[in-house]
Amino acid sequence: MNTDQLCGLLAEPSRLRTYSAVVLGATTPDQVAGTTGLPNATIGKALQKLIKAGLVTANPALQADEDAFKNAVRDQRPAWTPLDPDPARDAVLKAFIRDGRLTHFPTYPEKLQIVLEHIATSFDQDRDYPEPEVNELLNRWHPDHAALRRTLVDARLLTRTNSIYRRAH
Repeated sequence: MNTDQLCGLLAEPSRLRTYSAVVLGATTPDQVAGTTGLPNATIGKALQKLIKAGLVTANPALQADEDAFKNAVRDQRPAWTPLDPDPARDAVLKAFIRDGRLTHFPTYPEKLQIVLEHIATSFDQDRDYPEPEVNELLNRWHPDHAALRRTLVDARLLTRTNSIYRRAH
């Protein structure tokens, strides 16, 4: 079941309340009624849909599939595309880069170097970049483009001469 189906199934308040009661331990329709205050006919219809969808089982006691949400999200999560072919470097990048953005600066110098080397690949070799263009490029990575620019220069991954930047070799 995907997330759209799951949300659609539980968008009906009576099904949501019925499912919630089963999650909280109701094992019979009478217990569901006692917990939810819903009429037996409404609970019966809700249970039919929940059982048909596989969200609840009834053999013999009612039981909820509590992993349905986790599984639905996992099934629809895009596959991770490595940022670096080296698994150790990729693990570092994965910890600090989300959706193409630097979440925060690593505090360990070795990890910072890996992240900076990755960001430096945004710049073409043998091309000069005026400072406004560098700022625009780095702002895509992190809102503090000035700190990122200084850090790349300090790490000798970018060179600067008269406000013109170039990727170091």
